[in-house]
Amino acid sequence: MSQTKILVGVSGGVDSSTTAALMLKEGYHVEGMFMITHDHAAAAETDARKITEQLGIKLHVLDVRKDFERIICYFTSEYKIGRTPNPCVYCNRNVKFAKLMELSEKIGTDFIATGHYAQVLKKEDGWGLYAAGYLPKDQSYALAMLEKRVLEKLVLPLGLYKKPDVRLMAAEMGLHVEAKPDSQEICFIPDNEYAAMLERLCPELVREGNIIDSGGKVIGTHRGIHNFTIGQRRGLGVAKGEPVYVTKIDADSNTVTLGPRAELMRDRLFARGVNWLIDKPKAAFPAKIKIRYNNAGHLGEVRPVEGGCEVVFNEPVAAITAGQAAVFYVEQYGNSRVVGGGWIE
Repeated sequence: MSQTKILVGVSGGVDSSTTAALMLKEGYHVEGMFMITHDHAAAAETDARKITEQLGIKLHVLDVRKDFERIICYFTSEYKIGRTPNPCVYCNRNVKFAKLMELSEKIGTDFIATGHYAQVLKKEDGWGLYAAGYLPKDQSYALAMLEKRVLEKLVLPLGLYKKPDVRLMAAEMGLHVEAKPDSQEICFIPDNEYAAMLERLCPELVREGNIIDSGGKVIGTHRGIHNFTIGQRRGLGVAKGEPVYVTKIDADSNTVTLGPRAELMRDRLFARGVNWLIDKPKAAFPAKIKIRYNNAGHLGEVRPVEGGCEVVFNEPVAAITAGQAAVFYVEQYGNSRVVGGGWIE
């Protein structure tokens, strides 16, 4: 009887390395895939090679820098129009999982796996994406825009683990990356220097403009709207004597508006480009909606409409930010299920 084959996305980190080791332990024929997405990937590639050699599995190294230009183009174009993008959510659908699925089909593996903290479960209505068992590490938000067909092949073995447990498993299995720190930055932005990276890619972003209050009075100047995001309080370059936040970014007029926290509150949003991981709903439904990655979620109603979804919250929500993903969760089968998500307008 032939072994079930699985392709594991490896990054050189503890989560993907432990995932590969666990799949071997469970009896799969395992192969790994590492993607070179940018010019700063040498150290990660070295770690990925060491791990796969140690585990005795074949590693496929894909240079996807050309494909990744699409992610960088998306990233910069969103900032140009005053939005705050989420490149990881966009990349998961358009590059990472697309390449995993493509290679899996090419080499004939039955499944793919990654080290994400989330769950893929098969219930009576088919495969679904669910939040991790340990919510502080939950990464289901980042997977909400995946194509539905991916779920049928996706294995997420870390879905019920806490991070310290994963590090302990890695140490027990002799993996040399058990103490490697978690990445806290976007992979193609060294040292998390967003503004410097954006200015290098798009020098035209450096353009002086006005900072105004909610009444339209000029209270300062800035050197580019890419330095701001909705809800920002620090680094504004304006002393008001009271807490103020970025409440609006207008690319057309090149202005940034500051105001009190009350002006950040909204009771609804519109999401376009909605991706459904269930059959598309025909009617409104109650849900918990996450409006950014590290967000506990807010209760409300999701209303499918032409061109996307309107979300109406039970209570006003602060700092709804255009360009981020709004992800919809419902409680099903004793778990928090991702039913869909879209891009906030």
